[in-house]
Amino acid sequence: MPIYEYKCRNCGEKFEVLVLTHSDNSIITCAKCGSESTERVMSCFASTSGSGEKGQSSCSSSGHFS
Repeated sequence: MPIYEYKCRNCGEKFEVLVLTHSDNSIITCAKCGSESTERVMSCFASTSGSGEKGQSSCSSSGHFS
């Protein structure tokens, strides 16, 4: 079950949603303001490097991919 990140077009809030099925086409509402004007955004992820360092992000400090 994937977790997707969404952003509210109304208030700018970013939040995550656990999607129970791949074909889940339900309307996602903002957790902060209740707006249905949301969009799925690209999320960053952590990975394990070959040297054993855990939690290395693939994103820069600004939250964008590096």
